[in-house]
Amino acid sequence: MQNENVTIAQELMVNFARRTGLLPSSKPRRYLWTDAFAVCNFLGLYLHTGDEVYKELALRLVDQVHHILGKHREDDFRTGWISGLKDEEAEKHPTIGGLRIGKEMPERKPGEPFDWDLEWKRDGQYYHYLTKWMHTLNRVASVIGDLTYNRWAIELAKTAHSAFTYTLPDGRKRMYWKMSIDLTRPLISSMGQHDPLDGFITYNELQATAPRNVKWPSLKEEIADIESFYEDYWITDDPLGVGELLLNAYKVAQLIRRGYWNRVDLLLRILNDAYISLEAFLKKEFTVFQAEHRLAFRELGLSIGLKTVDRLQRTVSEAPILNGEILLVVKTLRSYIPLAGRIERFWLKPENRMGETWREHIDINEVMLATSLVLNGYLKI
Repeated sequence: MQNENVTIAQELMVNFARRTGLLPSSKPRRYLWTDAFAVCNFLGLYLHTGDEVYKELALRLVDQVHHILGKHREDDFRTGWISGLKDEEAEKHPTIGGLRIGKEMPERKPGEPFDWDLEWKRDGQYYHYLTKWMHTLNRVASVIGDLTYNRWAIELAKTAHSAFTYTLPDGRKRMYWKMSIDLTRPLISSMGQHDPLDGFITYNELQATAPRNVKWPSLKEEIADIESFYEDYWITDDPLGVGELLLNAYKVAQLIRRGYWNRVDLLLRILNDAYISLEAFLKKEFTVFQAEHRLAFRELGLSIGLKTVDRLQRTVSEAPILNGEILLVVKTLRSYIPLAGRIERFWLKPENRMGETWREHIDINEVMLATSLVLNGYLKI
């Protein structure tokens, strides 16, 4: 089955590369969330097969993202890099101005009325997409052994933190969900439920990878700042959100096992909230619905998270500090792992990929299905 998974993932990712212009068959079109998972998938295929072609595709995709989403849109009166840097300097710091989402419509102009339905289709910058790209760059650094990608991730983190965080009049810290392309104004002022938690864990992931014996940008100030408000309400009945909690738990466990920190309290809380969230989602009995009434990429986000639980148990078992209550919760979560296989098998059936909801989101659906099938590229930190 492992070999079959790799073969299916290879087909999905080659089709994605052709369809989105990564291979010279069409004009490149980039979307940050999808591309973050796609880079990790190519890295995973490289690790599984040893084929240098997949490493080259991963690096080519990183380059395309930076040169397309790191610059203003073609239909914008502004030109060049979002950061405002000249080409030579921007090539050295391609993420320092942030990265566009890659939505089909231009961002909402100042003074233009807010329309929630339209806002989903409009460009800008999402914090939770930026943290995904930080993780992806860090994975590239680890797999190919070039810490330049870690530095780019840290520079992106510093920019994102400065732009998205703000202080309320009563002194509480908050975070915008969506900002304008140039990061000068919020487009959606509410805070994403898991955004501060994602930021806190991702910043520490990057800091743990950064070299110690050379001059290198540091995230210590940003970590201290976001630590003051990352704790919030994390329970959700969204399958993608549940999967993200499980992924974050695995990241925390890895950092503990590596000796980077001792945040057993954080790991336990994430695991408990993930368990409660999983139970809340399962009450929806989603498996009784037909494909046209389901969103594949959200379910596949849960599948990816559930498939980390076996690895999480091994990580916990290898770190004596994590035995006890942590291990008990992880063993409880293991009983839900078969659900990941059910989700994969459902979306691997050709008839379930013929409907509008699959075709409308084909890039993100196929890429996240490939991630679920071949996890190694995405998971490690």
